[in-house]
Amino acid sequence: MGIIQVFLYLQLLDLLTTLVGFRLGAVEVSPFIRVLMHAGPAVGVTISKLFALALGGVCVAAKKGHLIRWVSYWYAGLVVWNLMVLLVSPGHMTMR
Repeated sequence: MGIIQVFLYLQLLDLLTTLVGFRLGAVEVSPFIRVLMHAGPAVGVTISKLFALALGGVCVAAKKGHLIRWVSYWYAGLVVWNLMVLLVSPGHMTMR
């Protein structure tokens, strides 16, 4: 699977796990995302994902695929972190 596809999947997974986390009572720790969330949690996180995709597009256009690879490691760790937060969230047992 190409690194660009991995990057795109990780962006989607980060978006989804973050939104589920918000539903379960998790909070955003990134100051940048918190500023964006003044328009609403889903809007703020979606804007941040569009920003990440735009930066990824700049990397592709500049032929800097190795940067996308390194950033993908970061996002993979972030998705794992989000999943861990979901698992320890007190609200995860009441969701149906």
